[in-house]
Amino acid sequence: MGITSATRQKPSGDQSETTTTQPHLPQGTGRQRAATQGTDLQRERILQAAAQLFAAQGYANTTMAQIVRALGVTKPFVYYYFRDKQEIFETLSWAPAVDCFTALDFAATDPRRASEKVLEGIERLIRATITHHPAAFFAYREPQVYRPEYLAAQKKLAHHFYDLLCPLLEEARRDGDLDFTETKITALAACSLPGFLYSWYRPGGRLSPDEVVAELTMLASRVIGLRTKN
Repeated sequence: MGITSATRQKPSGDQSETTTTQPHLPQGTGRQRAATQGTDLQRERILQAAAQLFAAQGYANTTMAQIVRALGVTKPFVYYYFRDKQEIFETLSWAPAVDCFTALDFAATDPRRASEKVLEGIERLIRATITHHPAAFFAYREPQVYRPEYLAAQKKLAHHFYDLLCPLLEEARRDGDLDFTETKITALAACSLPGFLYSWYRPGGRLSPDEVVAELTMLASRVIGLRTKN
């Protein structure tokens, strides 16, 4: 989601220690203090209206007044839930970032081969990118918008993903299931496929979302050198 760094940080330990706790968006909220079912619905209304405007005309050309007008509400209504349009933009971007970069968070007891986990993780990454259209593409289109705190949290998520992916790739290679040379380059190359979706993917195209996911997953399997079973 805008960051594909495979630089390895301090080892996160055995995969059995992987946590599935959902990371939180760096704070900077409006006046709302406690979420309820009703307020969640109102926040979602705002987010959906803003997402369409950001997608159609970009961040700089979208104003809070336009978001307010699209909703048919008052400015205080929107400011109750969000501090400003940057927070709306970051909130929209955070959900796809979490879904993409936790795509390899399998249960510690998952007994499958490493190659199976790699393929499913990459498929989840691709599917999350498409499912969260258009918000999943904001980080690629306008990375300059985000606060340093947001970028740091997003980078931490990316490291978490690659700290799981790289050892799985190497394990699958030792198992004889994958054939590649450079682990980091292979990881980056395979995961760059959904990264380029923002430049060409459009809902309602010739291929359905499921077909696009299947096609990109197949291409990724070639990048990582998946060996065909005889």
